[in-house]
Amino acid sequence: MLRRVAALAFVLVLSPAMLHAQDDQFTISVPSADVHKGPSIATPVIGHVARGTAMPVLRNLGSWIKVPWPDAPDRVAYVYVTMGRLAAPNTDGVNSNLAAPRGPSGSATASATAPVGAPLSTAAPASTSAAAQTTMAPRPHRTSHERVVIRSQQGATAISHVVGFGGVVGSMSTFGATARTWSDNRLGIQFAFTRDSMTSDAAAGRMTTTQLEPAVVYGLFDSVTDYFWIRPYVGSGVSFRHQTLHQSTPVDAEVGSDNGVGFRVFGGAEMTFAGAPRFALSVDLGYRHFPTPFAGFEPGHVGLSLFGHWYVK
Repeated sequence: MLRRVAALAFVLVLSPAMLHAQDDQFTISVPSADVHKGPSIATPVIGHVARGTAMPVLRNLGSWIKVPWPDAPDRVAYVYVTMGRLAAPNTDGVNSNLAAPRGPSGSATASATAPVGAPLSTAAPASTSAAAQTTMAPRPHRTSHERVVIRSQQGATAISHVVGFGGVVGSMSTFGATARTWSDNRLGIQFAFTRDSMTSDAAAGRMTTTQLEPAVVYGLFDSVTDYFWIRPYVGSGVSFRHQTLHQSTPVDAEVGSDNGVGFRVFGGAEMTFAGAPRFALSVDLGYRHFPTPFAGFEPGHVGLSLFGHWYVK
């Protein structure tokens, strides 16, 4: 199972890297498109582009388009792919990567005489029209932890990594369902409903454990690149457990059960890939403490857990 998940993550990491732009242009097809500092909705909106604006594509990341943006600290920005359409430009012999963005009327916002081979800063206009400057003017910065909502071409609200559902597997034959929700101030709540079973060399039988574990999660910071968004986190939760001891001979029969309450502290990281912006893969290492009612069935307190969440909002 863990090998399959690792293979999936490897494919997600590589998939956007195979989608380089080759002299393409990205034309905005919605009334207004948000321009993000990074390829993630968790990054601030640093500008706004009107319908009809044609922007040179530096790289196609699958779900995000990397474009030149002179007002950004690193002179690049990102637009969600559903905000427009990709097409080969009508360059008339000029490299499209040097073409300037176009305004809603289709007029060039940069000098058409920019020499081939000039850097992007040269191609960036010094004398844009007032209308184009209004269209391309950046919005006030938001703090990096604010949730930004993307609108699709149909106007429907897309993901913002607020509510996600998925599954979890653990190092002690644990599997189950999980849900995670984040708030604007980096605090999150996580629920996990899991089941595991174990045998012992010191005692006969098999012990099964059903567990409900609500937890509070705190995201430490966000790190965003062209290919992924990673958020380290720490958390703590309460474990409500129901444990049952089964005797395997002569038939599988229950010989005892017990309810208990424990706790878990953990730390890990949630990663979202540019090729699958709704999906987040999390790995955390945790310590559990809880009473063990059956002698010989003492599971380890330290365990590794792998979560997968599909964010629906």
